[in-house]
Amino acid sequence: MSGTEEYYPLPQPDEVSIREREDAMGAYMMMFAAMAAGLPLPIINFIAAVIYYYINKSKSKFVHFHSLHSLMAQFPTSILNVGLVFWTLRIWLSGWEFSTYCKAYIGMVIIANLLYFIFSIVAAVRARKGRFYYFLFFGRFAYEVVYRVKDESPTSSVNLPPGS
Repeated sequence: MSGTEEYYPLPQPDEVSIREREDAMGAYMMMFAAMAAGLPLPIINFIAAVIYYYINKSKSKFVHFHSLHSLMAQFPTSILNVGLVFWTLRIWLSGWEFSTYCKAYIGMVIIANLLYFIFSIVAAVRARKGRFYYFLFFGRFAYEVVYRVKDESPTSSVNLPPGS
């Protein structure tokens, strides 16, 4: 970050309304969407997170940050889970054997899901308290997208009214 960039101030917990807290917490609960739908498809969670993000991003910067943060954190886990579903179906339908690579992948997916679950619960509790929680890799990016002051001045004279 350079010293010339400006950021909107972060709201203090007592400045965040109960509704904003609940909406921010709900972003992290999208990981349970597939279970609520009764479907074993991990892509449902990601689709639910995308829909939740686009519905709630304009409510406040606090909700926007948590919705984007949750969406970005869910993406890699969803990709791993989709890979596991397809790999499992391929083994089941074509009679493949479980190789060492398959067992290692399953272990990696289980660890990734456990970490995502734990960190999402922590982030949901923090959001419910009106606080921020930053995931490794995704927290800073979400903060930059939501809280950086964007330059509102036009960069060119294209499509400006005459005399501007």
